[in-house]
Amino acid sequence: MSWGTELWDQFDNLEKHTQWGIDVLEKYIKFVKERTEIELSYAKQLRNLSKKYQPKKNSKEEEEYRYTSCKAFLSTLNEMNDYAGQHEVISENMTSQITTDLARFVQELKQERKSNFHDGRKAQQHMETCWKQLESSKRRFERDCKEADRAQQYFEKMDADINVTKADVEKARQQAQIRHQMAEDSKADYSSSLQKFNQEQHEYYHTHIPSIFQKIQEMEERRIVRIGESMKTYAEVDRQVIPIIGKCLDGIVKAAEAINQKSDSQLVIEAYKSGFEPPGDIEFEDYTQPMKRTVSDNSLSNSRGDGKPELKFGGKSKGKLWPFIKKNKLVSLLTSPHQPPPPPPASASPSAVPNGPQSPKQQKEPLSHRFNEFMISKPKIHCFRSLKRGLSLKLGATPEDFSNLPPEQRRKKLQQKVDELNKEIQKEMDQRDAITKMKDVYLKNPQMGDPASLDHKLTEVSQNIEKLRLEAQKFEAWLAEVEGRLPARGEQARRQSGMYDGQGAPTANSCAQDRESSPDGSYTEERSQENEVKVLATDFDDEFDDEEPLPAIGTCKALYTFEGQNEGTISVIEGEILYVIEEDKGDGWTRIRRNEDEEGYVPTSYVEVYLDKNAKGAKTYI
Repeated sequence: MSWGTELWDQFDNLEKHTQWGIDVLEKYIKFVKERTEIELSYAKQLRNLSKKYQPKKNSKEEEEYRYTSCKAFLSTLNEMNDYAGQHEVISENMTSQITTDLARFVQELKQERKSNFHDGRKAQQHMETCWKQLESSKRRFERDCKEADRAQQYFEKMDADINVTKADVEKARQQAQIRHQMAEDSKADYSSSLQKFNQEQHEYYHTHIPSIFQKIQEMEERRIVRIGESMKTYAEVDRQVIPIIGKCLDGIVKAAEAINQKSDSQLVIEAYKSGFEPPGDIEFEDYTQPMKRTVSDNSLSNSRGDGKPELKFGGKSKGKLWPFIKKNKLVSLLTSPHQPPPPPPASASPSAVPNGPQSPKQQKEPLSHRFNEFMISKPKIHCFRSLKRGLSLKLGATPEDFSNLPPEQRRKKLQQKVDELNKEIQKEMDQRDAITKMKDVYLKNPQMGDPASLDHKLTEVSQNIEKLRLEAQKFEAWLAEVEGRLPARGEQARRQSGMYDGQGAPTANSCAQDRESSPDGSYTEERSQENEVKVLATDFDDEFDDEEPLPAIGTCKALYTFEGQNEGTISVIEGEILYVIEEDKGDGWTRIRRNEDEEGYVPTSYVEVYLDKNAKGAKTYI
């Protein structure tokens, strides 16, 4: 089966067919190119997707990946990243093994096809030339034959006519002979041209055209074979990455099988365990009997004298409350005297009142009773440190000792901080050792450098180490405090049973035992697991030492000398000028300030108040 013998007369159709074959090949190349673009786009989208859901560094999301389910998801993201890489490999291999080679092959086919059909057209043109020569000799032979026949007829006519001279007859005979000779020559030429044309035509149809068409056939068959090989390569490129893609999918399955719900549940316990004991039963409050005060009258007033007084908060916690009372209102509530102020002395002289005017220290209602009333008022504020931490959390401040966290969470944070500081210390110590070694090298080989140039750096590193050590000691002390307060698992029951040993009020609960939750979910409870807390008056004074003082709303002049001998009052001297920070609320007491550290209450009748009309909260007196 050969195109040269079977399709000897289909030159134009073969030309169209071979052009169509090249167009098909170019179409396939375009298809593969678009597939590679799709693979690249898909790989890019997969990578972007994986990157989008990767946890951000130093963020809360990174902490969430401690859980096995989140770890599995992270493994899935990593495997998808590798999966995207395999699609990039597909694109690269298809580009290098298919599109590039086929594009080069198409160019070669076009050149070969052009050359073959150029040879075919050249052979056709040669045959057309031979045919024209044959036609020309044939027409000349035909013309000469007709001329010779006419000359013969004219001679015969002249020879038969008796009236024509012999000379004319001879002339006609010679002319007929000439024409006859020309016809013979044309015949020989036509015969020769015909023979030559037949020979050329035989070679054209049996040699040249079969040879050219055979080349075209081989070219077309190579194109067909090449496109088939490219399709195989197309499949092989995909098949080569299937094992790796399978490994990626196996990795996802393995990560999914590694999910451990029990481990995640344990991590939740470690993350949110507070370390507190559950609250006890709420006692029945019998409103048919007078309220029993659970705080001793002298618990707070004598706290600065003996150094070991105790203030016991009465009643158990009734719920998780959040301190919404501002600091200054709290201090005012706690320190403002309850009894009416003493009347002014009869004489303005201090000698007229040898012991000073009647002080709020008179045993009408001690400050401890006022404090107890505050503790059982609504809303309840269970401890002052909780209040301070609640206020600091509202302001967005985080205590350095993590005291805003429950004990267990605080212990973890402190342990983490200690570990970080130890790593920094080790790093600085390694740097110091390196500098020391370099200094020794400089001492042994002065040409390498000046040893004195390293003294400043060595001193700086030593100072950094000392600072870090002091910082680590501070956090270790806090950590030891927390670990000392946290009960061991086996000791919890024993501690609960002996919680009230030596105490006079078994119903008193610790303010630290009541777990208060702020609106943002953070904890503001005291860290102790004790059910009874001892609050020193000095501790209360220090709780708000960093709060801003109340602004002055005016000034006042002391009309009489007043000896402030009780908590919440302040001594003044007759004629002394002081600042008014809180006017009389109707109870006969005015709150004044001498300086940033001295403030308290004095009887309103003992001072002459000059309020600033522009001050916030000031009132105009008529």
